[in-house]
Amino acid sequence: MSPTLTTLDNMKQALLACENGQLSQRALIQKWRSEALHLALPERFGEVLGGLLDRMEASALFSEESCSFSQRGLLEGLHLWSDKARAQCLRQVEGDTTNQKSG
Repeated sequence: MSPTLTTLDNMKQALLACENGQLSQRALIQKWRSEALHLALPERFGEVLGGLLDRMEASALFSEESCSFSQRGLLEGLHLWSDKARAQCLRQVEGDTTNQKSG
């Protein structure tokens, strides 16, 4: 398994732990920001993730759903981002394998 896939799996596990109340949102945000530095993904993935995490930090300031950001919606956004990042990584791995075979 590629290092990026391993990192994405770790990030997904942290997200699930947060949803189950085993990890605080603050710890989730910190872990995702730290782990994201090690991902070999196109720049746009980092930009989107940064926006999601920024909004999550802002929403964490409120004990209830804020008018601007739904914490549930942000968690769903992280799931979607994770799924798309994993698909991108798999495409990259497949491309690397194809290039090695033809080379």
